[in-house]
Amino acid sequence: MTILLKRVYEPYAPSDGFRILVDRLWPRGVSKCSAHIDLWLKDVAPSTPLRKWFGHDRLKWIEFRDRYFLELRHNSEAVEQLAKHVNHGPVTLVYGAKDEEHNHALVLREYLENRE
Repeated sequence: MTILLKRVYEPYAPSDGFRILVDRLWPRGVSKCSAHIDLWLKDVAPSTPLRKWFGHDRLKWIEFRDRYFLELRHNSEAVEQLAKHVNHGPVTLVYGAKDEEHNHALVLREYLENRE
């Protein structure tokens, strides 16, 4: 299982494999053509209330991670759809957040890698 992470603002590379946008909202200033997105799976992103509560506040990171894990456990349909792609080759989870160390794509990758 190869799950890469990449900001949508970084250039596309063939080594990205299957590119899945995992944001609920389309990133600002990015055309659908230039993003090279193979699938937009917005249902696997954090809920709008959770996303707004977190607000990319690093002080809320651990609690955000826990709350998002809980959402993912109750969102099996979207997680299974994502897992099908992950099991068939390299996948890049594409996201728009500026913070590369505290974002939902990191949590999502961790969740997928630790699934039983």
